[in-house]
Amino acid sequence: MDPLVKLDNEKGELLHDPEKYRRLVGKLNYLTITRPDISFDVSAVSQFMSASHTTHWQAVLHIVRYLKGAPGRGLIFRDRGHLHIAGYSDLDCFEVTGYSDADCAGCPVDRRSTSGYCVFLEFGLLHFLGGNLVSWKSKKQSVVSLSSAETEYRVMANVTGELQWIHMLLTEIGFSVTRPSTLHCDNKSTMHIASNSVFHERTKHIEVDCHFVCEKVNCGELKLVHTRSEEQLADIFTKPLRSGRVSYICHQLGLYDMYAPT
Repeated sequence: MDPLVKLDNEKGELLHDPEKYRRLVGKLNYLTITRPDISFDVSAVSQFMSASHTTHWQAVLHIVRYLKGAPGRGLIFRDRGHLHIAGYSDLDCFEVTGYSDADCAGCPVDRRSTSGYCVFLEFGLLHFLGGNLVSWKSKKQSVVSLSSAETEYRVMANVTGELQWIHMLLTEIGFSVTRPSTLHCDNKSTMHIASNSVFHERTKHIEVDCHFVCEKVNCGELKLVHTRSEEQLADIFTKPLRSGRVSYICHQLGLYDMYAPT
């Protein structure tokens, strides 16, 4: 999507045939299963199904043109030989890593924030091998947040629950994952609150999410790591980005074009 265009309910004329808009957006929703790079964009245009304008139709066509630029791009899950490397026990070397980000009050219609996260399953001892993307999400928050810290904590609580569920799944299928999950966040204020569970009048309204994240940090199940905004991979799930930034994040997520020349 064009980073300079903000979709709302007022710009443009109503479509004479809104059914074609709904059919096309419905088809794009299926593509998000293998194309996480369009998750935010499809989520944005899906909000105008009941009253579609010409500006919304142009945004959908923009997504289609992007997809036609690389029709063979998709997630590639590689067998990196993690179970047979360097003689290490495969039962202790898996690590679950997550990235969380939020766009505070980014929607011009109702000023709600957008949450985004992605989760990787990595081989813990040899990080240079990378990992596979196993979970991601882009969703507008259900309430209006009063601060950026509240916005970040809502998405941190969501991704913490996702990391815990993946840990339980790995344990159920026979892998004893002893290492804590790693969560990368680019907001230092939320990390300080998670490390120091002291609440005052400015953080009382987000106390439930704070307690949930703090509990996982204090019991050793979650490790918070600050990452620079330039290296925040969940950025693509919260806002439209420039083409260079999109290409960089797609490469880091493991999205490759199977028809690209080697």
